[in-house]
Amino acid sequence: MVKTTITFLSLVLLFVSSQITRAQVASNTIINSKIAKSMKAPDYTSSFLVSQSPAEVFKAVANVRGWWSEEIEGRTDALNEVFNYHHQDIHRTKMKIVEFVPDKKIVWHCEENNFNFTKDAKEWTGTTLVFEINKKGDQTEMVFTHIGLVPTEECYAICSDCWTIYIQGSLKALIETGKGKPNRLGAAIECAEN
Repeated sequence: MVKTTITFLSLVLLFVSSQITRAQVASNTIINSKIAKSMKAPDYTSSFLVSQSPAEVFKAVANVRGWWSEEIEGRTDALNEVFNYHHQDIHRTKMKIVEFVPDKKIVWHCEENNFNFTKDAKEWTGTTLVFEINKKGDQTEMVFTHIGLVPTEECYAICSDCWTIYIQGSLKALIETGKGKPNRLGAAIECAEN
């Protein structure tokens, strides 16, 4: 009887210790999964400093036809407005303005997207585009972040190149000189052809 009790207790202890080990493994897996998600690839970001005021920068950002494309349909200068961008059959997108804080911030949510050059034509759908405007000493900083546009996306190389051209080139020029370099009606997009 004593031997049976010891064997039974040994089995119980072995079972309990194996359950603890399984729980620890499961817990570590969950923790490691959360760490991996928090270490995801960074979203595309581009920023610059200009001597113009936050109000001037904000006005330029809201003038999407002046720096992104003349083929914008809809209002781009008010909260909850929806606008469409398209260029031939290469790229079509529908954006909703979900934040519009004068002289500080504009946020777009991509409701629909269609690329003709990626396996997943809807890659941008559900992403968020943020324009943050801050006074930095005697200058104004504009930070653009496309949340969800990450290096693991198929369009990243082309899209990040294009955003750099539009943000660093066209938008900045619109702010500093009053004249941006948007896509002209019917014109080819150089960055999308690469």
